[in-house]
Formats: sequence, C-alpha cells, structure tokens
Amino acid sequence: MIRTRRTVRAMTSEPVPRDQLERILDAAAHAPNAGNRRLQRLVVIDDAATLRVLRMVSPGMLQHPAAAVVICIDVARAVEYGLPATSSGLLIDVGTAAQTMLLAAHALDLGSGPVTSFSKAAVSTVLNLPARWSPELVVCLGHAASTQPSPVGPHRRLTWRDLSYWGRLDRNANTVAGS
Repeated sequence: MIRTRRTVRAMTSEPVPRDQLERILDAAAHAPNAGNRRLQRLVVIDDAATLRVLRMVSPGMLQHPAAAVVICIDVARAVEYGLPATSSGLLIDVGTAAQTMLLAAHALDLGSGPVTSFSKAAVSTVLNLPARWSPELVVCLGHAASTQPSPVGPHRRLTWRDLSYWGRLDRNANTVAGS
C-alpha cells in the first residue's frame, strides 16, 4: 500500500459513501499519537456547497474532492496537558493521522491528497470551529479521475539512497564522517 499510494490531483464528482469515510476516520483514530493524548479533532465535510466555499479559501485544494477531512489541533487541551501551543509534537501527530488516513483511503480504492495551503482563519469561519481548535491540514477524498495532471516537481522518484545518510555528518564537507 505504501509503494502504490499517490496523491490524487483530479477527482470525479462521485460521492464517497459514509461507511468509507467512517473507516478512514477509524484508521485515523488508530494512528500513532504522542502520549495517546488524541489532541486532533477531525471535521468531515461531504456537502458540495461547503466544499466549494472551503476550496475558495484553500488555494492548494485543486482536486475538487467529494469529501474532505480537516485535521485540527485542540490547542487549549494541549496547553492543559502542559504542552506549548506551538509544540512541534502536535504537528507530528497531525502528520501521522493524515498519513494513516491517506493509506486507508488508498486501501478503499479512493483517491486522496493532503492540503496545507489554506487560510486557517477562513477555514475556521467556514466550518464554525471553536476558537480553541486550529485547522492544520486538509485530507481531500474522492474517486480518482481517469486522467491526472502531471506531477509537481522532479519527475524522477527519489529512492531511500537519495535521501539517507549513515552515521554522523561532517558539518564542513556536508558528507558522512567515515564514509
């Protein structure tokens, strides 16, 4: 599943059945989470009118999804736990929930794609979010269109060898010490 999952940038208007949305949400509830605090709140949108308005304030939402899940952080609850509101751990938990949902969608033969390019204030207003919730990431969901736009960025897929270094790095030479 990991090797074949792709970000879908064009989707059909076919609705996503509620049971599939619930399975994706269930997967998110099982994602790794620091301290098992579960400070994420998931807001599901499958209403076409609300999705249109959400797209207006989300320039990164190019795929015209049939549904979306906005992953929010309950910032006030995080502070109650003693975490700074800007703790990077909170965003890591958003990322693990998102990746788990992307994989669950793929397992259900649905297209998906993450979006971080949006106005947090506008999304909060559109969805009438509590002031204590901060929207951090949108997972777009739908059925992949038969043709997809060209990939963004390099056309050659990087391998783990391209991205990995063994051991300590030599700060002056930007190479691995001892290799």
